[in-house]
Amino acid sequence: MLYAFATEGERRLFRSLIKVSGVGPKIALALLSGISVEAFSRCVVNEDITALTKVPGIGRKTAERLVIEMRDRLGDPATSLDGVGASGGVPVPVSANPESEAYAALVSLGYRPAEATRLLKAIGPGTHSTEELIRRALQGASRP
Repeated sequence: MLYAFATEGERRLFRSLIKVSGVGPKIALALLSGISVEAFSRCVVNEDITALTKVPGIGRKTAERLVIEMRDRLGDPATSLDGVGASGGVPVPVSANPESEAYAALVSLGYRPAEATRLLKAIGPGTHSTEELIRRALQGASRP
């Protein structure tokens, strides 16, 4: 198929969107038709799932998946969608802490967002690496 875009930012967003599991060209085009690149960046950075679900064809689960999988891509200036972050002038850094990385890993493994949060909260406070958080969360999930 051949797709055309008004800006380079739209093309980059489209290519990033179709890499998200469960998002194909049809949903990516629906997103581009319903929201601007800058507005999408703001939604992801602010984790505004409600705004994303207002786009026709985007349900809550898809919006949650988009926020989780796209926040790392939007935070990297080298792969920024159009060289502009949500602020409009400079790329917006997204803090990649072990808890958010572990959360994203659990969701990508198939756990529901609420369940992933519950598993991570059950670990308790402390300084853990991403790998340790994932390991402990999976151990907690396997217990009856």
